[in-house]
Order: sequence, then structure tokens, then C-alpha cells
Amino acid sequence: MDKNYQLNHLRELEAESIFILREVAAQFQNPVLLFSGGKDSILVTYLAMKAFYPARIPFPLLHIDTGHNFIETIEYRDDLVEKMGARLIVGSVQEAIDQGKVVEEKGYNASRNYLQTTVLLESLEKGKYDAAIGGARRDEEKARAKERFFSHRDEFGQWDPKNQRPELWNLFNGKKQMGEHFRVFPISNWTELDVWQYLAMENVELPSLYFAHEREVFDRDGVLMAADEVIMRRPNEVPFKTTIRFRTIGDITCTGAVKSNAVTVEEVIEEIAASRVTERGTRADDKRTETAMEDRKKQGYF
Repeated sequence: MDKNYQLNHLRELEAESIFILREVAAQFQNPVLLFSGGKDSILVTYLAMKAFYPARIPFPLLHIDTGHNFIETIEYRDDLVEKMGARLIVGSVQEAIDQGKVVEEKGYNASRNYLQTTVLLESLEKGKYDAAIGGARRDEEKARAKERFFSHRDEFGQWDPKNQRPELWNLFNGKKQMGEHFRVFPISNWTELDVWQYLAMENVELPSLYFAHEREVFDRDGVLMAADEVIMRRPNEVPFKTTIRFRTIGDITCTGAVKSNAVTVEEVIEEIAASRVTERGTRADDKRTETAMEDRKKQGYF
């Protein structure tokens, strides 16, 4: 690809995202930025820093902690928040379990990923946030491809994909009724490759999980899962060590790895460009049903 074309393409995406972030600050009274510690939420946070520089980001970061996150993710999150001087709010799934608000799944396929929805909606209501900024992209999954930049949620936090507002000529309608809120997705038009190329261009630091490292894993239905104590393994799921990296970062119980030797951003980009497996192809939570993501989104998921 021509370098000038690539640079112009990335700068156009950057400008679009920054425009949307500024629209959020202009239209909403109390926005919050959803931060998972993954590359997409890191990108949105970085773009927000650019959008409001030299001032600090005018809204806090909200992380829904399942209690089963990779330690590298939590360490990265805390280090970034300290460097930015940002305000971090943590919604705890473990606390929700302890308080009886949600019931933890049992068995081999148990995951806390679904329990995040209740904690997220409770955190948004408690903080009285009228806009939640997320790092979802349309190329990730078919349900996310239906999202607008400004995605309306009703008073129960639910999403109706058939009742989305038109977005013409970069005009965004943030009007809502009491109790309703919006999810805002500034990087909707970015692809996985765009994200990596931009992060490389801007030299943005990323969690070590995204790069090749040796880890003990086991094979579950063709997906390499971290051999962590929070995952119940079947008798035939024997752990072994190999060199892997993660393309997405989420709850340990549903985040699969890929074999890789890519230790630099440039090598990751080459690997992605040649890959024939989708980014979320290693996510167990997307494979429960054909409409797993859309069902969760309707209920209030990211």
C-alpha cells in the first residue's frame, strides 16, 4: 500500500473519531469512557487525549472488572490511568456475585462475561451517565455492524437494532428521554488493521499480551485457552507450553490465543494482513449461539 495513501487514510479516521468525541462532550452532560484494557479502548482513550489536549480528558474511565481478567491487563490499566491523571471507576462482577445480584455460571463452559451486563448497567445508572463511549468496530462482528456512531439505549439499557436513528452529513442526534442513554462508538469505521497501523504510527504502548510470549495453554475445540485456574478443564484438555499471543483481550474464560512469533507491532501487522481467521474467531462467548453478540447487546452489553 502506498505510504502516503495509508497516512491520509489513518488521518481521516483519526479526524472522524476526534470529531465524534468532541460531539459527545458538546451534546451530553455526563459521559463516561468504557475501558477494557484492550487495544480498541486504548485507541479511543488515546484519541480522546488528542481531542481535548492540552486539557485532560473531560470524562472518567469505567472498567467492568470480571475478577477473571489477565493480570497484565489490570497492571496496564492502572499504569495508564496514573500517567494520564484520569479518574478510574471500577464495576466489580465479583461484588455483584457476593451481593447476590448475579449468579455465577458453573461447569466447563462457565464464564463471567455475561455477568458484565448487569454490572455495567448498574454502574451507568449509579453514575447517572448519559453517554458511554466504547471501542466497538463494525468489522468485528455482524451485530456490531448494525450500530450507529450514536447508539440509543432505552431506560432499561436495551438496544433495538431496528430502531436506530439516521446519521446523515455527520449530524448526530443525541436527544433522549429521562433515564435513557447512548452508547457512542468513535472508531466504528476502523478495521483491526487500521487500529494496529495507527498505534504503530503513533508509537502507542500496548499490553504485553498482544505480543508473542510463552504461556501454558490447552486446546478446547481448536482454540488455545490460557491454562488458568479459573477455567475448569475436561480430563482430555491437557496443558502444554507454546508461544502464543492474543488478538483480543477480555475475560480469561472466553479469550482464546493464537500461535505466533510476532514480538513487534510491525510483525503483528504482517500477521494480521495474512490472517484468514477473524479477530473474534477465538472468542468463546461469540460461539454460544448464532446470535450471541446481538442477544447480549439487546440486553445492554457493550
